[in-house]
Amino acid sequence: MRAISGLWRWRHNPLRRATDLAEAWLALAALLLILAVAPLAGFLIGGLAQDALQQSVREQRLSRHLVTAKVVRRLEASPLDMDPEAATGRDRRTRVVADWTAPDGTVHHGRVMASLDSPQRGDRFRIWTDQQGRTVARPLDSATASTHAVLAGVGTALLAAGLVEGGRRLIVWRMVRRRYERWDRAWDKAGPDWGRTGTGS
Repeated sequence: MRAISGLWRWRHNPLRRATDLAEAWLALAALLLILAVAPLAGFLIGGLAQDALQQSVREQRLSRHLVTAKVVRRLEASPLDMDPEAATGRDRRTRVVADWTAPDGTVHHGRVMASLDSPQRGDRFRIWTDQQGRTVARPLDSATASTHAVLAGVGTALLAAGLVEGGRRLIVWRMVRRRYERWDRAWDKAGPDWGRTGTGS
């Protein structure tokens, strides 16, 4: 971080301005905030995300069930027939019409994705459904939930650090603009007399 470069302005120097000292204090405050507040914010948000996601994992495990479906017929293939939740996205899925029995005992018939290479009538495969037999995505697993929570925490810490550094840069930019405006006013006062005879220049 470039904020620490402003700390040299604490040195005793006859040319040091009050704004130089203010920039140095600002750099130190930003550094301390990034080292203390950003990790704390990441830890808190990561913890909240972990609790919420693990609760979601528990709820999905209770509400989603693996049932056995039986192929009635295969449907025409589509380039979109990929498993959206597969890690690589290369797991081929086949669209079929199938029959299955829900956990509540009701019988269902409909179009589903089967994890079969070449499904034939009567082939059996497993699908995820809710209690009433409606097809659902497979439940979130605990490891994936933890990974998402860690990413949320790291992202929050980085965002907090970026906001602190962005705020520091904005304040320094405004300080520099005011300094330039003061210089311009001083030049305007002194400028018209330059080079004239008898002005003492």
